[in-house]
Amino acid sequence: MERSSRVFSVVLLMLLLVISTEIGTKVAEARICESASYRFKGICASRTNCANVCKTEGFPGGHCRGFRRRCMCFKHCG
Repeated sequence: MERSSRVFSVVLLMLLLVISTEIGTKVAEARICESASYRFKGICASRTNCANVCKTEGFPGGHCRGFRRRCMCFKHCG
């Protein structure tokens, strides 16, 4: 009898654990949109330089990307 109550307690605890993780707050991930920089000229070798040029174009930042090392500006899609 004691063993069945212990098994029941463990099963109930596991069920509550599963339910609590399903009910938890869901965080929506923001998608990031990229656009090639219009003002950056040449091969992108410095992430900082690329980010600064992107900021002058109204983006929060940028990074070098791809085989051709282009400066890509990014922002959160809305």
